[in-house]
Amino acid sequence: MPAFNEEEAVAAVVREVFEKLPGVACLVVDDGSTDRTAEVARAAGATVAVLPFNLGVGGAMRLGFRYALEQGFENVVQIDSDGQHDPNDVHEMLAGLSSADLVIGARFAGEGEYEVRGPRKWAMLVLSSILSRIAKTRLTDTTSGLRASGPRAVRVFATHYPAEYLGDTIETLVIAVRAGCKIEQVPASMRPRAGGVPSHSPVKAAVYLGRAVIALAFALIRPVKATTQGAK
Repeated sequence: MPAFNEEEAVAAVVREVFEKLPGVACLVVDDGSTDRTAEVARAAGATVAVLPFNLGVGGAMRLGFRYALEQGFENVVQIDSDGQHDPNDVHEMLAGLSSADLVIGARFAGEGEYEVRGPRKWAMLVLSSILSRIAKTRLTDTTSGLRASGPRAVRVFATHYPAEYLGDTIETLVIAVRAGCKIEQVPASMRPRAGGVPSHSPVKAAVYLGRAVIALAFALIRPVKATTQGAK
């Protein structure tokens, strides 16, 4: 659970995860927060790793995958710390790992009423079309932050998880495909934030399409060898 300045929401999210997913281990990666995120997450029962400065979601998730690998966990579920994801959706995602290496909780696959407009909407449509062809399966939400990774994907991501802007969503799919991972998606609902403020401003949303295209281009031109060694 990557978290940056989420002291208002993270404790409730941790408690909900334990309630709806009994028996799981919950790791919160405090991504250089300047508030009490680490303190309240720890008080709620989570294991907390604190980064000395903000690395972004990609950097936080790379640490999470390395922790999982070192501790012997086979599956990793990424869930937002702001309360927008419903842990109940994780059950179907984990079931999907029986036939896939990476399962995406897709916001635009028939569950809930979440929608986006403007540049972000068109960017997501373009990305979904291109990445569906690359993955050879229909993907409607390639930037979703709700994902479940099986053993093969965990090994790959523990070593090759990009920290660049949008790399944690777009490039990881390309990396997974090149490493021989099978990707699937299941419908997932989206809820209002439980607290804090969105990480993306309207200005960032306006240039989302350009950055997304650049991120995809970088993903496609990176050497294949560097992204496949972790799959063995």
